[in-house]
Amino acid sequence: MTHITAETGHMQKYPAADLARNTGEVLRAATVAPVTITKHRKECFVVMSTEQYAALTKGRQSRRAVAVENMPDDLGALLDQGLEDLLNDE
Repeated sequence: MTHITAETGHMQKYPAADLARNTGEVLRAATVAPVTITKHRKECFVVMSTEQYAALTKGRQSRRAVAVENMPDDLGALLDQGLEDLLNDE
């Protein structure tokens, strides 16, 4: 378990197994600042308070669907070019 203090400016890190063993500690840390959850030493999740999440996403929708046929022609052309570049590994 990595315990990094808030003074260092780094997120605290906890192995996923600590969610079951030390849930209270992980959640207490997440009330102060976002906490990184690791699995096999790889960062995979972030736990944060709902207030922190709301501040982070304020004014943004997390997902938005747009029909390509409703896209303005100039944006459609940019999308087409970007996809061609991606497929051609440019």
